[in-house]
Amino acid sequence: MNRNSAEDKINLVIISGRSGSGKSVALKVLEDLGYYCIDNLPVMFLKTLVDMAKHKYPKLAVSIDIRNIPDNLQSLHTLYEDIKNKDDIISTVIYVDAENQVLLKRYSETRRLHPLSKQHLSLDEAIVKESVILKELASWADLRIDTTNMSIHDLSTRITTLILGCPEKQLIIVFESFGFKNGIAKDADFVFDARFLPNPFWDKNLRQFTGLDEPVIEFFKRYDKVASYIDQIDNLLMSNLEDIEKNNRSYLTVAIGCTGGKHRSVYVANELASRFIERKLFVQIRHCSLEVGHL
Repeated sequence: MNRNSAEDKINLVIISGRSGSGKSVALKVLEDLGYYCIDNLPVMFLKTLVDMAKHKYPKLAVSIDIRNIPDNLQSLHTLYEDIKNKDDIISTVIYVDAENQVLLKRYSETRRLHPLSKQHLSLDEAIVKESVILKELASWADLRIDTTNMSIHDLSTRITTLILGCPEKQLIIVFESFGFKNGIAKDADFVFDARFLPNPFWDKNLRQFTGLDEPVIEFFKRYDKVASYIDQIDNLLMSNLEDIEKNNRSYLTVAIGCTGGKHRSVYVANELASRFIERKLFVQIRHCSLEVGHL
């Protein structure tokens, strides 16, 4: 058997993010998917663990966060880059986060002690400081997940979909629609605004439908400016796709927003996803405002 065949590769997932954002839920989901999961592993042991995994743990998930992050982040970055560039390792860094007020509410409800509370900080001060400390680590992430409006079930489903749909060493392009009235998408690499496009919401016969429904689809097909905007986004993404793939990342998240997140953004995201699927690229799609729930 070829040493670099899929069966011989290690699937390494690193979960990171701020306390209270849902990291434990993500790790539990990975455990259910057959990953050997380690929470709060001292980073100095990561290389040793990966070397051991070649023989014992082909699917490995590790949490790296404020509890075990080293003082010298450059050393961690160098270590991870060395691991990521190995031919026999498929690595993904997932950064989970939520809005400050949501994290504050979650901690207040559970009465848990924040890891930075030992530094005599108030809870809101600890949450803000944690964001600053983890900022550089967050920038390495292949995928960011904002759990502000997610339920435990939503997050579990998202992690499961992402992991099971992750092909070997291939970029997955995630197209997501959202509503600006619920806040701008925080987990996106590209954000495009569709609020200037014709809005079927003002047609009382179309208001009840979404961008997934045929009456709304036919509405948008009547406007050249809609097709032109989709072409512009498509061209921008395709012209930069090769360089993005060379960066050896696992995910590219493209977010399309409109006012409510139910008509224009849904249609544009679906049309773009269809084009990339036709090119035989790996695509996932989600419609944030059509999903309901809180973590």
